[in-house]
Amino acid sequence: MGKLKLKTNPQVEAVFANYPDFVRDKMQHLRELVIETAEETEGVTDLEETLKWGEPSFVTKNGSTLRMDWKEKAPDQYAMYFQCTSRLVDTFRLVFDRKFKYEGKRAIVFQLNQKVPELELKECIKASLRYHNVKDQITLGI
Repeated sequence: MGKLKLKTNPQVEAVFANYPDFVRDKMQHLRELVIETAEETEGVTDLEETLKWGEPSFVTKNGSTLRMDWKEKAPDQYAMYFQCTSRLVDTFRLVFDRKFKYEGKRAIVFQLNQKVPELELKECIKASLRYHNVKDQITLGI
């Protein structure tokens, strides 16, 4: 694909630095998967890494906002959040069934001791990054 232009809000680094040690690498891994997927996805030329509701978030021109976070109230898990008004999580359930644990229409939830199914997650990330281009397709291009 073409060269990805990544624009990062400097406050994002502070959020990652403030995660507890036991989850920081896992959150960083999700972040790297999003950036790597954006680099590999046709039509994604610009990726903005910013904060939405204080959480690391990614925005593309034709995509749906993608967020990620770990919360103190649920210390054994972390999650990737999707626009709840989109068809994203419903489609992930349809395509990947029990491969992931879901939270309503808004998130894929990971346990701290879980190995992340990277290939499948990258398909979910790709669908989110291209959402407005694929939202009319039954499985969002997955």
